[in-house]
Amino acid sequence: MREFDNGLDKKFTFDFSEPTSLSVDLVKLKNFLLKDPNPVLIFYGGEPLLEIANLKKIIDLLKDTKVKLRMQTNAKLLHKLPINYLKKIDKILVSIDGNKDRTDYNKGPKTYDTVTTNLKQARKQGYTGEIVARMVISPEFPDVYEQVTHLVEKENFTSVHWQIDAGFYKFDYDKASFSNFVRDYNKNITKLIDYWMDDMKKNKRVLLFYPFVAIVDSLLKNEPTKLRCGAGHSGYAITTNGKVVACPIMNCIKDFEAGDLDSNPSKLKKFDVIDECQDCNYRDLCGGRCLYWNHAQLWPKEGNQLVCKTIKHYIDELKVRLPEIKELTKKGIIKTSDFEYEKYFGPEIIP
Repeated sequence: MREFDNGLDKKFTFDFSEPTSLSVDLVKLKNFLLKDPNPVLIFYGGEPLLEIANLKKIIDLLKDTKVKLRMQTNAKLLHKLPINYLKKIDKILVSIDGNKDRTDYNKGPKTYDTVTTNLKQARKQGYTGEIVARMVISPEFPDVYEQVTHLVEKENFTSVHWQIDAGFYKFDYDKASFSNFVRDYNKNITKLIDYWMDDMKKNKRVLLFYPFVAIVDSLLKNEPTKLRCGAGHSGYAITTNGKVVACPIMNCIKDFEAGDLDSNPSKLKKFDVIDECQDCNYRDLCGGRCLYWNHAQLWPKEGNQLVCKTIKHYIDELKVRLPEIKELTKKGIIKTSDFEYEKYFGPEIIP
């Protein structure tokens, strides 16, 4: 165990003693889950498909229970999970960052071809669950419009979310380059919202672009939100040795331990955002972006404000479109229920 100082007078206590492989008592895991009135288990990582034997054990153990199964994966090993097990997982989130060039640049040669081939094979074998494109938008590439529309038009994704890789490492902030990114990214977001709206009118559907759908759902219902990923209040991570922490990125941080598998899920420790997020006028729609980002404060204030500028921009743009969306629902082209979604199973709402 050691202290880590991120350079901004914020200290966390780390414990790196957790095993690299799952070591929990699976019966205890099952009993913990069944204490929850609406249990959802998400296979996460690292890469969960590196532990296919354990995946199969857990799926077998939870059959005939009320536990819903989800998975976040890079899908490179998806073909190794027998289809009868994959079908037990109702929704999978797949790491793919856009077209072949972008995905292979970010994740290694042949990644795109491997992932798309495995997904097509799963569909051919009868997988009918939701497949969500789980995208990372890097600060050097603001072209979110091009990459999202590629996945919709070329790979038939109708569910997409993305996260901006910003604010998670203190050494990668560059004011000039990130300011340029924000300018161009925001233009792309406006263009993508226009595309999303045009698709509603043309195809009479609402594409599940999760950062858009969730905000519109809240606007239509006039419903304030907590941290939208659910971290630390409605969703938690179970570590390899059975500790329960606020979110996967905090798995080694003692400060964010919420309990263990002997705990009652309803009694787990709760966490909330701090500092500027608490008083922000956008909090009821944003929720605070990310618990780790908010508490760690790895970027200087001006950098965090630039990140927030991207969030405020797309929320404001969706507010502008709200009257038109309401009109589309009145005409029966779409339904207000088309914006409803399962919360906390993985898609990033606030990039």
